Amino acid sequence: MLIIIIVIVGLSLLILGHEAGHFLVAKLFGLKVDEFGFGFPPRIGAIKKGDTEYSFNWLPFGGFVKISGERGAFAMQDEMKDGAAKQKDALQNSDDAKHLFFNQPAWKKSLIVLAGVFINFIFGWILLSAVLMVGTPQTLVISGIQPDSPAAQVGIMAGDVVKDYKDSQSFINYVNTYRGQQITIAVLRANKKINFTVTPRVTTSPDQGAVGVQLEEGGSPREAPLPAIWDGLQSSVILFGLTLVAFWQLIAQLFQHASLLPGVVGPVGIVGVAEETGKIGLMYLVQLLGIISINLAVVNLIPFPALDGGRFLMVVIEKIKGSAVPEKFEGWVNGVGFAMLLILMLLLTVRDIRGLI
Repeated sequence: MLIIIIVIVGLSLLILGHEAGHFLVAKLFGLKVDEFGFGFPPRIGAIKKGDTEYSFNWLPFGGFVKISGERGAFAMQDEMKDGAAKQKDALQNSDDAKHLFFNQPAWKKSLIVLAGVFINFIFGWILLSAVLMVGTPQTLVISGIQPDSPAAQVGIMAGDVVKDYKDSQSFINYVNTYRGQQITIAVLRANKKINFTVTPRVTTSPDQGAVGVQLEEGGSPREAPLPAIWDGLQSSVILFGLTLVAFWQLIAQLFQHASLLPGVVGPVGIVGVAEETGKIGLMYLVQLLGIISINLAVVNLIPFPALDGGRFLMVVIEKIKGSAVPEKFEGWVNGVGFAMLLILMLLLTVRDIRGLI
């Protein structure tokens, strides 16, 4: 339960940091920010400081920011009551207009829109670098079980952590030494030690193991701060690229085969993965949060409606055509995009829950 709480708090901080990126850059450029929310409504209370209202809400899952003028000049005119032509002229030439989002040059809009992506990447880099500075204990994890193998027959499962062995070769040597004889394999599962008695195969085919398990080694030695920061940056860039490729594969799989890419999980699956990861060690959980932060940066950068990448694309189109994108069109596109994202999250969540049953 403690691990789940840590994960929820960690994810909330990643989302809050993303929104804080938009907020800080908007403030840096002198824009008026109407509200910065901690969590989501219903509201507990609020504090007014300057032009910004800082609200505190009951649902503690990240936060949100409302920058004045994000809806555009025409939407703001609709909210005013008298003389549309006069209002437009006054709106565009008043001192207040200089502090509205829609009146900013394209480069400022772009930096504000992409600030959340930048913050998520920085967070991921910091977390991965911190893990390298502290180091992680060496572990040997069973990542897969071959069907009808000796391991499958006795109940060894993927995710079990092998006790007493820190690298795969020493474990393989131990198994090969006692082929055809009963041996004891001790594993950690849900923080409990379990002993399995298993008899390794005497003969195996090329695609079989004596016990029938797939192994993954984990852990890294502690690094000095500067090398850790540099290696953390390299890891973050590589992870960013791999995540970008994986996301496009996910979209292609959906449109070409109407199915979800194996291995991709939704919110429920993330909590499950994090819970299992936390059982191996705290630093592995920190590492997972760093990976998730990089993933958030990639997903938000995708030029898809309702995401930061989609908003950035609108800014680019606006710059090229020399005028604002019609708000009704932008609203319609964002609405459709948001609905598609909700459907994707629902499909992933359903598959995650089925995997738990």
